Amino acid sequence: MRDHRDVLKRPVITERSTDLMTEKKYTFEVDVRANKTEVKDAVEAIFGVKVEKVNIMNYKGKFRRVGRHSGLTNRRRKAIVTLKADSKEIEFFEV
Repeated sequence: MRDHRDVLKRPVITERSTDLMTEKKYTFEVDVRANKTEVKDAVEAIFGVKVEKVNIMNYKGKFRRVGRHSGLTNRRRKAIVTLKADSKEIEFFEV
């Protein structure tokens, strides 16, 4: 099994993901080979919270050209993690 820090790459901070934080839903970019169970275990171990549900989305790489060279950007995998109602919240921004 991989290290928990290898499963979670970074939090996704967008306007929509910040609105979801009020519903105890947090968005992370995760490893493309990670499954829902690994994401759940990683979030619970790193942040010390209780996870209720994990939704995962795959994104294909976009086609890009630079001069005559063309290729695809890296593919990504995004996970939306829903915490249980009695769980504490995750602090991304120190106030």
